Amino acid sequence: MWLLNQVPLRMTRLEWFYKIDKKSISGDMQIRVRRRAVLILAAVCALLAAGIPAQEIRDGETLLRAMHGRYQNNWYETLTFTQKSTTHNDDGTDKSEIWHEAMLLPGNLRIDIGPPADGNGMLVANGALTSFQNGKASDPHPFVHMLLVLGFDVFRQPTQATVDQIKGQGFDLTKLREDSWDGESVYVVGADKGDLKSKQFWVEKKRLLFVRMIAPDRRDAAKTADSRFADYRQL
Repeated sequence: MWLLNQVPLRMTRLEWFYKIDKKSISGDMQIRVRRRAVLILAAVCALLAAGIPAQEIRDGETLLRAMHGRYQNNWYETLTFTQKSTTHNDDGTDKSEIWHEAMLLPGNLRIDIGPPADGNGMLVANGALTSFQNGKASDPHPFVHMLLVLGFDVFRQPTQATVDQIKGQGFDLTKLREDSWDGESVYVVGADKGDLKSKQFWVEKKRLLFVRMIAPDRRDAAKTADSRFADYRQL
């Protein structure tokens, strides 16, 4: 999955305003006030330069707001790519297909399975999923594509929309902990340590990028689907 690896920091001029009655303080006090203002301003700039969100990440919602804030002005709106999709069947056999995908963010994804001329695929748009087989469309039904939401839409739509979608799918945004994944520190939302059954998503702490989702399989709720995003690269 090709995504942004890093985004150059974009900073606008930061102006510092304060009003104070100079008659009420001494000259030494004025100097201390100015120095304190400079130190606070320097700390804010240091946080921005380090890519650390100024607000405290204390739950899933504040994490989503931090993710959106980090990339909202830099994340792409459209993307096309081809991937090899392999399904591992219970009988030990594998099925491989070439998927041609096109995104229009937020919320729109077209997948052509095999040659587009064959008319097989799926369309996610306006909160609904429509399947196509041999050029014939099924009736659309409500559908939230969580990988699309967590991996892409989170950066391109208002955070409240993302929060509502994720809560609506049964993720507990009040649960947040830290862990490690592929050698990187991550935030885990939705599950306690050791719980690999509850709905949860993992976000790399340093770059605030989605890396993993665990949830019941859509076709068989008795099974668990473990979806992963890896090898982020800059476009």
